[in-house]
Amino acid sequence: MTPCAHNGNVRIAYEDLGGTGGDPLLLVMGLGTSRFWWPGGLVDELVRRGFHVVAYDQRDAGESTHVPAPPAGSPVRALLRRTPPAYTAEDQTDDAVAVLDALGWDCAHLFGHSMGGLVAQRTAVRHPGRVLSLTGSSAVPSDATGLGVLKYLHVGTVARFMRLREPDTTDGDLALALAMSRLLAAPGQVVDEAEVRGFVEQDGAHGVRTFRDTQAQSRQIGATWSGGSLAEVTAPTLVLHGEGDPLLRVSAARDTAAAVRGAHLRTFPGVGHFLSSRTWADYADEVRALADRAADPRP
Repeated sequence: MTPCAHNGNVRIAYEDLGGTGGDPLLLVMGLGTSRFWWPGGLVDELVRRGFHVVAYDQRDAGESTHVPAPPAGSPVRALLRRTPPAYTAEDQTDDAVAVLDALGWDCAHLFGHSMGGLVAQRTAVRHPGRVLSLTGSSAVPSDATGLGVLKYLHVGTVARFMRLREPDTTDGDLALALAMSRLLAAPGQVVDEAEVRGFVEQDGAHGVRTFRDTQAQSRQIGATWSGGSLAEVTAPTLVLHGEGDPLLRVSAARDTAAAVRGAHLRTFPGVGHFLSSRTWADYADEVRALADRAADPRP
């Protein structure tokens, strides 16, 4: 049985990925994507650097509760807030804290990718005492909302996402996952088909069909934030971004880092939105260095 935390009536599925006894690190994956999409190689690098790693499925993704709600339209329409939100962005941050509570962790380092990075930012704003350090990769700044998000998006990539169609079958799930992964890769980057197949097989073994539920994605992206700004983040902060990201402009990372006092920004040439193997060691090194700074904040 997959362990679950609870935030009211919402169940949040999570998984211990190893490193018991190490520094607590909670991974937050992106829009509509299950925890199974964290590459095993990246997790192994983090464990080797002394982290106890746990990943969870956000509400409306993976094995967590999919919230019953009226149709939300397309994710783009939800982003523009033409539909009422099914829940708030504060609820999403409280889900992360519910996982910490279930684990018995008073606080943890947070590492969020894509929309998971956005949720991690907001968790650090809303629950500062629970966040030891904050790492976001390939994420928009929390201070941007609604139409303000559009300036960070490569709209051509978004349009290509919306045109993807594959049969509603097991083979179609793999084809869709490969197509999405290739759209998120940097120009010239080859996506490892075996790796993506592994993600899809893990999804399937747990009854999950990542990328299929666009209504759930719309509910996630349409969650409204009424909390504070990034200027309120007190946790040591790291911002990572691929310079070849075909979905989000590098300006998203620059603006995030500029908004958080003392944040460290690192960008990577030839790296896209997809968490490719060429990033794993570097990302793990950066997260380890950030955790060490958090433990010893002296200059």
